Amino acid sequence: MNVKKYVKQITGAVLAAVLCASLCACANDHDSRQGSAAADETTSAQTVKASTEHRKLIIDTDTGADDASALILAAKQKNVEILGVTVLAGNVDLEQGTKNALAALETAGSDAPVYKGSSKTFKGVEKTVFSAFGSDGMGDAGLVNPKRQAEKGDAVDFIINTVKNDPGEVEIVVLGPATNIAQAIQKAPDDMKKVKRIWSMGSAGLGPGNASPVAEFNVYSDADAYKIMLDSGLPVTVAGLDVCDGEAQWTDAQFEQLEALNGTGKFVAKSFEKIREFYKKNGSETVMNCDSLAMMCVLYPDFVKSTINTHASCITEEGETYSQVIFYKEGFTYDLVKNDFDHNTVLITRVDKSVYFNTYLDAVR
Repeated sequence: MNVKKYVKQITGAVLAAVLCASLCACANDHDSRQGSAAADETTSAQTVKASTEHRKLIIDTDTGADDASALILAAKQKNVEILGVTVLAGNVDLEQGTKNALAALETAGSDAPVYKGSSKTFKGVEKTVFSAFGSDGMGDAGLVNPKRQAEKGDAVDFIINTVKNDPGEVEIVVLGPATNIAQAIQKAPDDMKKVKRIWSMGSAGLGPGNASPVAEFNVYSDADAYKIMLDSGLPVTVAGLDVCDGEAQWTDAQFEQLEALNGTGKFVAKSFEKIREFYKKNGSETVMNCDSLAMMCVLYPDFVKSTINTHASCITEEGETYSQVIFYKEGFTYDLVKNDFDHNTVLITRVDKSVYFNTYLDAVR
């Protein structure tokens, strides 16, 4: 089966799968969380502090509302230097995603350069974009009116040259499909070895998927690219869907707090309006925001509570397990499968979900 055709066939299933993953995650704790969120309005909230270490980031994004909120989180950190934002098609098409990135950065007061990347998969198939965040990926709330334009250079070349010119210092945060990263690795493998670390919001972690029962949206959008990134031997840290469910999901009361805070908070809250409507129609009052959670893992060391060293393998063969990422745990003895790989992928297995929203609120404040 052609991959493009396969993606189109499952588009309807994606909607249901996203919903099911979120509903299952929040069903047991939603009522208690609504109460605690209301209490937070009158009591000082528990938060974690960001790292004070100077960080140099490239942020690679298919900018929907969740990506935009992550860009804003990074831009609000005094110790973070956003060297550039590279965009590709995923949640929305390339042009819209570029505008969304520019709008988010401007809202956060950042003039970081933005570069256009790929509108196709690693194998050259035009991407079928999918967004539950509205037609513009930002809630259809009239938020996307950037004053700046993207740079003239190509995203892949920017990634390569930036890593090459500052060896061992540049970290790449991948919030969408890994197409731009895979192309950079293919084009200049030696230069890309100079990257300090790649951080990915991708895979289902050790839990269920949202694009299929075993696959996550970003990986599913270009499994070949994700495999190239994992197989490159570069140091990769992954935050999967399983660390952004349950108590990490944002409630109505929390969105109200965010919207009332200031202009930046209102921008973020408004951008989530369409996906909140979508979830409400299907019986859920809470919403996942995995991209900002992944960014928090990058910037707030105490937020991450446990990790495991793994060898990560991405399935690219067509079929029911297409784009599943399998994690072989270092030091674990399997009955029938050898585990003698290079364990170069760190999987985040637990974060402090209870402080996620309030820490984000403090950053925007």
